[in-house]
Amino acid sequence: MGPNNVENDRGDCDWKPRVRMTFDTEQEAYDFYNTYGGRLGFSIRRGYVNKSKEGQITSRQFVCNKEGFRVVDKRDSLTKNPRQEVRTGCQARLVIKWDKNMQKFFVSDFVEQHNHIFVPTECTHMLPSQRKISASQAIEIDLAEKSGIRLNAAFELMGNEVGGRESHGETVIFGAALMYDETADSFVWLFRRFLETMSSKAPKTIFTDQDAVMAKAIPIVMPNTTHCLCTWNLMQNALRHANSIFKDKAVKDKGMKSVLSTFMYDIEDEEEFTLKWEEMLDKCEVKDNHWLKLTFGVKEKWGLPYVRNT
Repeated sequence: MGPNNVENDRGDCDWKPRVRMTFDTEQEAYDFYNTYGGRLGFSIRRGYVNKSKEGQITSRQFVCNKEGFRVVDKRDSLTKNPRQEVRTGCQARLVIKWDKNMQKFFVSDFVEQHNHIFVPTECTHMLPSQRKISASQAIEIDLAEKSGIRLNAAFELMGNEVGGRESHGETVIFGAALMYDETADSFVWLFRRFLETMSSKAPKTIFTDQDAVMAKAIPIVMPNTTHCLCTWNLMQNALRHANSIFKDKAVKDKGMKSVLSTFMYDIEDEEEFTLKWEEMLDKCEVKDNHWLKLTFGVKEKWGLPYVRNT
């Protein structure tokens, strides 16, 4: 009997949330609801949170990512291609509360109904909350790196574990250039040669590292191409430039990698993105950090609310 058919004594599927269900941690509850969402075809995000004076979470709400409505942005009227409205005011949610006696979280409220259609099974891996590697996979990658196994080899291994490379997105190198110098003029020349090989058809999106010279050259040659920053490269730069300051501050169990990942993959609303960023700067006392200022200045090129529809 498959997992979809497994039922407990109350007649409920063991993968479906129910009131009074308990969890040891907030993350465990998130993962359970996210797995449930993945099975049905919807994405989730964290909603409100209440904490005690000691910092212990006392209650937390998880919502469907189509909850609420996007705040009207006055700049939308000036935008050529305004972002599509993705929220529908969906009321589906899961609320957990901390029980001091049990020392566990329990489900205090569960709203099952959604006001929108679900994503087809073959597309659920593209949902925001599903586009992540698991904690066990992250540990596996870290162990592989410490053992001298190259990163691409570690991903190759995980790909084989879940059905082979055909089950994952591949990177294919179809061209390369060896440059004598990295000036704006050189990149303009390179991009023009690239367009020639592509029959003058420019890509919809181009991902680069945080190279200011390339950023200058791209709009000259490809004005209609959206320029985004490679999140992997951005993360490596974050670890070099800002990780130490987060280790020194009171960010419990979180380094720069965890902090930045939230803005890359979890926060879908522009207003929430800005508020959370300011909150992070205040909490960690890093308002004067030069690298963070520069990175926030180009948030439209890497932050989830700005690039998710690109």
